[in-house]
Amino acid sequence: MADFDSLKLDNQLCFPLYACSKEIVRMYKPFLDDIDLTYTQYITMMVMWETEQINVKKLGERLYLDSGTLTPLLKKLEAKGYITRSRSKSDERNLVITLTEEGRLLKAKAVCIPEKMAGCVNLTREEAFELYRLLHKVLSAAEDEKK
Repeated sequence: MADFDSLKLDNQLCFPLYACSKEIVRMYKPFLDDIDLTYTQYITMMVMWETEQINVKKLGERLYLDSGTLTPLLKKLEAKGYITRSRSKSDERNLVITLTEEGRLLKAKAVCIPEKMAGCVNLTREEAFELYRLLHKVLSAAEDEKK
């Protein structure tokens, strides 16, 4: 007779990762509503605040998002005036995303969000660092698996 313990939800690593991800995004919502961004728009803007300019392919790689998800997201951010999209002068195939002045100003409104979120998650600084390290280890393994 087969042992089906491996199919119990409580024995799955993927389920608490999925549930935590969903709950973290839910906790972000009131803070992001204040600045009129969705979670994926927020993480996109975080990359833009770091880089100021990036091509869509690199942005997608950084955020683990495909172009089908990025295109409507970037169109909405452009409509809000936070970014511009333009073809690269050196290679017309590349779409370049550039942060606007309005996008830079949004950064000041968002700067308090990480601290507010830290207050929502019941982890010590050390626990948060360890979780971050482990999650990035999982992401790295997933990236290696793709290759």
